[in-house]
Amino acid sequence: MTGAFYIIKWKTGQDIRKMGSGNVGATNAGRLLGKKGFLLTLLIDAVKVFITLFLVKEGLSDNEYALVLSSIFLCIGHLFPIQLKFHGGKGVVVYLASALFLSPLTIGAAAVVMGAAYLLLHRYKTAGFLAMTSIPVTAFLIEDSFTLPCGLLLLFITVVLAHNK
Repeated sequence: MTGAFYIIKWKTGQDIRKMGSGNVGATNAGRLLGKKGFLLTLLIDAVKVFITLFLVKEGLSDNEYALVLSSIFLCIGHLFPIQLKFHGGKGVVVYLASALFLSPLTIGAAAVVMGAAYLLLHRYKTAGFLAMTSIPVTAFLIEDSFTLPCGLLLLFITVVLAHNK
């Protein structure tokens, strides 16, 4: 389920895949509906991740492999939703929400990297990319397990590949 598709359909009756950039994500929803559309999409997509990972954690007693695999499958489902003929979002919110759930300190580090990179470079997209890159790097530095950092790295690679298609 990609929040942007349903928000645009609800608000305008149109298909987001035929509007703006054609992407089924928060950025395009923001272009079409403004800040509220962006934030609502972000909220829906993040809550989807949190609910799923919470249920996996509770049902499988905090099994890291299950959490990482669930995050990866959430991202794949977001990128290629069946009901939208496999044309979904880019996975950024799913990646960030998964990182926040699995390793919250990585998001704090990413925020610092984003702020510093933006102050130095004055380029939002480059700062965002550097921040997203810092998540698996930070996880490798702070996590005791090898599973979470590898999972976050796989998610990051998936999102990068989705942006390059």
